[in-house]
Amino acid sequence: MKNEDLLVQVKEKAKMWLEGNFDQETKDAVKNMLENDEAQLIESFYKDLEFGTGGLRGIMGVGTNRMNIYTVGMATQGLCNYLKKNYGENTEIKVAIAHDCRNNSPMFAKTVAQIFSANNIKAYLFESLRPTPELSFAIRHFGCKSGVVITASHNPKEYNGFKAYWEDGAQLIEPHDKNVVEEAATISVDEIKFEGNDALIEIIGKEFDEIYLNKIKELSLNPEIIKKHNDLKIVYTPIHGTGVELVPAVLRKFGFENVFNIPEQDVVSGDFPTVVSPNPEESAALNMALEKAKSIDADLILATDPDADRVGIAIKNDKGEFILVNGNQTAVLLTYYLVHQWNEKGKLHGKEYIVKTIVTSELMAEIAEKYKLEYFDTLTGFKFIADIIRKNEGRKTYIGGGEESYGYLVGDFVRDKDAISACAMIAETAAWAREQGKTMFDLMLDIFIEFGFYKEDMISITRKGKSGAEEIQKMMDDFRMKPPDSIAGSDVMLVHDYLQQKTFDQLSHLRYDIELPKSNVLQFITQDGTKVSIRPSGTEPKIKFYFSVKGDLLTRADFYKVDAELDKKIKHIVKELGL
Repeated sequence: MKNEDLLVQVKEKAKMWLEGNFDQETKDAVKNMLENDEAQLIESFYKDLEFGTGGLRGIMGVGTNRMNIYTVGMATQGLCNYLKKNYGENTEIKVAIAHDCRNNSPMFAKTVAQIFSANNIKAYLFESLRPTPELSFAIRHFGCKSGVVITASHNPKEYNGFKAYWEDGAQLIEPHDKNVVEEAATISVDEIKFEGNDALIEIIGKEFDEIYLNKIKELSLNPEIIKKHNDLKIVYTPIHGTGVELVPAVLRKFGFENVFNIPEQDVVSGDFPTVVSPNPEESAALNMALEKAKSIDADLILATDPDADRVGIAIKNDKGEFILVNGNQTAVLLTYYLVHQWNEKGKLHGKEYIVKTIVTSELMAEIAEKYKLEYFDTLTGFKFIADIIRKNEGRKTYIGGGEESYGYLVGDFVRDKDAISACAMIAETAAWAREQGKTMFDLMLDIFIEFGFYKEDMISITRKGKSGAEEIQKMMDDFRMKPPDSIAGSDVMLVHDYLQQKTFDQLSHLRYDIELPKSNVLQFITQDGTKVSIRPSGTEPKIKFYFSVKGDLLTRADFYKVDAELDKKIKHIVKELGL
């Protein structure tokens, strides 16, 4: 479409907002864009903000392509309509609603509650900001059919989002996700019921936090060890987000007495004033925590993202230097502790299992196999881990699981990644390591010695716009049509094509079915254990490449040598694939 044609189309859409059932402030902002800012007008109206399978996420502002009370209202009304179709008009429908620290989050959450109540749906609304996992817990606790959290996770401050959940406390999956998307797409602004019924809105306060925290406390496997090592020095930062009260509270409840905060980052703010990005995956977000940890000679650093469903950690290496631990390594440390202790305490009876995603470290599978423990692989996204838990409920016992993108879940009373419980259990892992005369770094190296040294890395390639999307698709098509015969000198043994739901054995030339939902993901597995995974992002104009290589670590002293060799191997693979 030519720019002038697009502008004509955009102006027609914008004029509808001048005439429609919108508030005067919104109309004034649209009029200003029409008269003074064509570039902003195009960005705000050139498409509709899509209600995807995870909900809405976008820049806040006026227009069809922005997060505002009208786009949020259409999504909520669509969810209301689907809930009534699914459960019937005569069924009591209850929902839970939470929000994070972002600008406008309280307003959006209140708007959502008003719309639910206007549709004769009872809404449990948290009194103030709360972590996403607590929302998941509340859905099951109150017997809700659905739930909504207002959050844009770790996106920049300009963004906000609307994430929808089902009755099991997990994010929507098929068929509900697609059905809600279709329902929301039919809603016009005139159909949104904004005038709520306060009698159907119940405010949830701090008393519920205690119920949630007490449930997390039940996860503790070694309270006596924490009692011995309650002086473990822990630095924690919520990065201005929802973990600000509950993470220190749960650490104290577990028995840790030496928890240090970062006052500047305890300030709840959607502007995230001390960081460029509130993302614990990025080292810069932990700079202030690292400085604090160095000044007090801390043992462990914990950092949660704005909605406190993901956690990043830092530990001291054998040189006394703080190093950031990636998501795969944290998942491995936590999984090893859980499985080892369940085994030591006689809690493994043959029906227990763990879950990871297909792009997460195979070291988790190695640990499961040693302890004769069942493990499941799922597609990327914690909703798929939750689906495994739901399917096995009442038959098997979930111990824990995680994904490389800093999300972990211990126990099954929450059905989304949970940084609140993860912080407590990671700290308990550190206390357990100290009880054995080890640091977390020692423990990680000992795991590598026992199971093999797995090293993972990931790169993202961004290609914006229509041409970028076509380029990303061509890359996928090229790798799908002509997979590499070898990677870093090792023959490619298996090609997993999750879009075709087939595994191709390059040696025997046989094909096997993949029993996972369709997804545009490719994986290449070589004879030496190297794994390369390729997937376009579902929320950003990116294609992601995940690399996993394996080596032997015989002693702790060999760590840096083997680490450098594996790092060199990953760099060689990146070059070999032409990235």
